[in-house]
Amino acid sequence: MDGQTPVPWWRTRGGVAAIGFGLVAAFFVLREHYEHALGLLPYLLLLACPLMHLLMPHGHGVHHATGDARADRGDAPAGRSAPG
Repeated sequence: MDGQTPVPWWRTRGGVAAIGFGLVAAFFVLREHYEHALGLLPYLLLLACPLMHLLMPHGHGVHHATGDARADRGDAPAGRSAPG
């Protein structure tokens, strides 16, 4: 390796151009089909929950099974020590 981190595709010239064209196309499609897009909003809200479950890396804030998450990290409140 040459020590350089790879550039994400959306930060390349082609990626910026593709995002720009996509935004312009989305603007004109939504402008012409505004009523249809508003009709899809309830379905998009229903779809948001499963998409969040798939795309969120840590779920619903599930903590370690060993006890309090603060104690596991070592920043327990005063008077409490981390489990030993």
